[in-house]
Amino acid sequence: MRIAIAGDLHGLWDVVDERILERLDPDVVLVVGDLGEGEDRMSRMVARLPHPVACVLGNHDAARDVRGEVLRRQLTLLGDVHCGWGLRRLEPPGLAVVGGRPASSGGGYVLSAAVRSVWGPVPLETSIARIATAAATVSAQDPLVILAHVGPTGLGSAAHDLCGRDWRRPARDWGDLDLAAAIVRIRRWRPLPLVVFGHMHHRLRGGGQRRSFLLDRHNTAYLNAAVVPRHGRDEHGRPLRHFAMAHLEGNRLLWAAHCWFDAEATLRRQECLYQAPGE
Repeated sequence: MRIAIAGDLHGLWDVVDERILERLDPDVVLVVGDLGEGEDRMSRMVARLPHPVACVLGNHDAARDVRGEVLRRQLTLLGDVHCGWGLRRLEPPGLAVVGGRPASSGGGYVLSAAVRSVWGPVPLETSIARIATAAATVSAQDPLVILAHVGPTGLGSAAHDLCGRDWRRPARDWGDLDLAAAIVRIRRWRPLPLVVFGHMHHRLRGGGQRRSFLLDRHNTAYLNAAVVPRHGRDEHGRPLRHFAMAHLEGNRLLWAAHCWFDAEATLRRQECLYQAPGE
């Protein structure tokens, strides 16, 4: 199963992206949130993708609207494509996608005013239970991916770690506590091959690059797809687009990479993150 992952869009999505996906023809498209600053056009473009697609909204999608009206509108436009705090079954190809807490900005467990306006004052334990319960409805034999805007705590506390805070000192683990606890519960009864998220941009404040992949001792892979900006140009000025790509076989991750494609969907640059032994 071939999965294309679009990191934090921040308004950067156009016909070139759509043409690349049309030619790559992945089995699944996952979008990790921060589509923009609450612009309707971004949610409409994601919702109309012809591929099996799942999305979770990010903190920027609330657009500083503490009343939650912008967030509600994005949820309406996305419809069933949005899987925050829930389950989206993609048939075909037979993939279950469980969404983490929507519109998260990391930092343990903090609910923004917009999130409280839309969902109410959700306690930590309730958030954990929503994620774990959604996964509990999926057969242990069926492939499962968790899609979140912010990754879980526990992936390192340095600025360059997958969810490390790099914009303020001291550096610290800025992941989601509820997602980490839910993952522990889920793995009590089933394998979890892949957790996909964004939010923590790869380019660090002050220079350097963030780590973007980790495989833990339970064979769960964590992939931060937030290459920002995801639109660029090659040395000749031709447009390039970033997608993280992953290949699953059942509940086993075979391969993952950061890929930059030109407008004709030709692979121009690749950073291999993982290749399973023997593949």
